[in-house]
Amino acid sequence: MTKAAATREEAEGVAVAALGFVASDPELLSRFLAITGIEATAIRRAAAEPGFLAGVLQFILAHEPTLMRFAQETATPPEAVGKALGALPLGNDRHERSI
Repeated sequence: MTKAAATREEAEGVAVAALGFVASDPELLSRFLAITGIEATAIRRAAAEPGFLAGVLQFILAHEPTLMRFAQETATPPEAVGKALGALPLGNDRHERSI
């Protein structure tokens, strides 16, 4: 993703990679579940909800060491994570929000 902004498809790809990264690390997964309040058994269902993938990227972006490790392990430029976040529903203010 070298363009100024990510397409929705590219953004979803980055977010899915981020979810796999989080899920593969018991410590990160535990922290993600605690912060989001999602139960481990509900991740598949939650992943289909608008905003979930943006939340995964927000989790990665919130901790620079995690972002840098994700970037290194997945060969994803760190700035691509922020661009991807902006292209996802609820990743920025351009997308409609449910009330």
